[in-house]
Parts: sequence; C-alpha cells; structure tokens
Amino acid sequence: MPRIERSAKVVWEGNVSRGSGTISGDTGAFSELPYTLASRIGKPDGKTSPEELLAAAHGGCFAMSLAGELTTLGHPPERLDVTCRIVMDEVEGQGHQIVGSQLTVRVAAPGLDDATLTNGVELADEGCPFSALLKRSGADVDVAADLV
Repeated sequence: MPRIERSAKVVWEGNVSRGSGTISGDTGAFSELPYTLASRIGKPDGKTSPEELLAAAHGGCFAMSLAGELTTLGHPPERLDVTCRIVMDEVEGQGHQIVGSQLTVRVAAPGLDDATLTNGVELADEGCPFSALLKRSGADVDVAADLV
C-alpha cells in the first residue's frame, strides 16, 4: 500500500469554555463541522467532537480491514454494520486520555460461520492501523461481532 497522507483544517475562536470551532477535511468530504467544549463533554446538540471523529475513523478503518480479511477467508461480506464508541477518562498523573475503543460489528456474509468470523475479526484487528495506534497508546480495543 502506498504512503497515505490526509489533512484537516481546524479553526477555533475564543477561550476553551465559551469558544467554538469548526473542523474541515481538505478533500471537501466534510466542511466546517462545528464543535465546542459543551459538545465534547456534554450534550452534542448537533455538533461533533474530536472523540466522535476518532470513533468514525476507527470504525471505518476496522470495517475495511474486516472486509479484506473475510474476503481472503472466502466469505466476502455483503454488509458490515460497525459502531465504534471511544472512551476518554481521567488517568491519574496523565490527565484525560483515550482509554478504550469498543467496536460492535454485525456481519452479513454468505456461508460465514462463527469460527471463521472470530478468526476474521482477530486478523482485522491486528491489521487495522487505528486499532494498533490506540493499543500503542495504552487504550483497550474491544470487538464484539455477530452474524446477521
């Protein structure tokens, strides 16, 4: 796989408690997604957060990794529904840290059995760069997968 580089632009105005910002992808796929401290730690009110964007990135990466592994194992998926929940918490002496990522996967793939699914999930987790990044930072990555 070739080297991949992507970038985003963030604009923040004001202090942390009353300020607000926007996040835009340089590709144009998303632009000026609003975020605030309130949307990060409380009720989102239609705004995003860095943690939500990380959850989307990890879920998307894992879905692609699992699709590849299941195809290699002879069961190309018809559909993967992946939900990712990022958990940030206070870590003593380190401040707030990402401590976990919980992936829930529902798989529709003809002829796929539980044992092959489990194998595919393990391989996908090992091959997913976002899983590796999170694990290197000390976060737990948990994957629960079921057949549809």
